[in-house]
Amino acid sequence: MDINLTFIVQGIAFFAVAWMVMKFGWPHIIGAIEERQQKIAEGLAAADNSQKALAQAEEKVNEELRAARAKANEIIEQAHQRANQIIDAAKNEAIAEGARQKALAESEIVASTNRAREDLRKHVSQLAVTGAEKLLRREIDANAHKALLDELAAEI
Repeated sequence: MDINLTFIVQGIAFFAVAWMVMKFGWPHIIGAIEERQQKIAEGLAAADNSQKALAQAEEKVNEELRAARAKANEIIEQAHQRANQIIDAAKNEAIAEGARQKALAESEIVASTNRAREDLRKHVSQLAVTGAEKLLRREIDANAHKALLDELAAEI
């Protein structure tokens, strides 16, 4: 292969084109590559930040859920306590009502007993008067001897 003028001109043309590409084109290509690398790095950083933000949000959600569960358990416990208080109050009220009714019944029994005794005394006094009348064979005026009958009734 002979080195001829075309080969030298082609070499000079090649080096001229290579020099122009290196001088004018290469910085734009390198700039575009660096810009793309920067965008990719920013995207990766944004994705990493998003992952961290997601983890923080999940932690916050879990914390809020724990707080809500604790509050719900507290409300349920208060409801149980209130229910127990209502039950105790109802029991105490029922006991008091039972005692009141028992006292009322006892007072009615005492009153009925006293009425029965009084009726019995009157009946016995009438029987005593009737018996005395038969013994004496005469009629006794009940109004005249009321004091005597009351005394007799009190003794009985």
